[in-house]
Amino acid sequence: EAEMMEPEEIRKKPARIRRVAVYLGAHGAEDRKYADGAATLGKFLAGHDMTLVYGGSNTGIMKILADTVIENGGKAVGVFTRNLPEELLHRGLTETIIARTLAERKALMLARADAVIALPGSFGTWDELFDALALRKIPRGGIHCPIGILNLDGYYDHLLAFIEHSVRTGFTAPEYGKLLKSGRTVEELFRLLAAGME
Repeated sequence: EAEMMEPEEIRKKPARIRRVAVYLGAHGAEDRKYADGAATLGKFLAGHDMTLVYGGSNTGIMKILADTVIENGGKAVGVFTRNLPEELLHRGLTETIIARTLAERKALMLARADAVIALPGSFGTWDELFDALALRKIPRGGIHCPIGILNLDGYYDHLLAFIEHSVRTGFTAPEYGKLLKSGRTVEELFRLLAAGME
């Protein structure tokens, strides 16, 4: 079983994007626009020799993403937690890591990531996204990888507006308000993420 990563192991700034941690819902596959968006990302990752790091589930758009990566010759790493039902674990992954807690799962995913992306999701997805953003703010002991959202069908428009509101009211510094990159297509998002590594 996986051991907890020390902060030192997630500090180094990557030279290029090779491994992408993707946060997304275990549901949503019934809506074609979200299912198609996950499949498009999966093809992009496999086609650009990028390893997927995700939550390890075999349901919803999580399954679609992982299946598409694998079907297109890519690598998919699942970080699963022991307190989730075992039947939810995807059995066809390149590698599976079992974490003890959700907090450990987040740390392990970030330790393996050169970039972080959130697709549409719910509480778990948002928690992971904001955890990464909070760590991105920390100069020592945080993370340096770029963070973005694939804003399929405007799913995250209200979140982006809320971040702008937080900047206007003074709760979020303007430079931190720019940490989260947003793209409506996979290509646009990765251009922004790559620019964030320069």
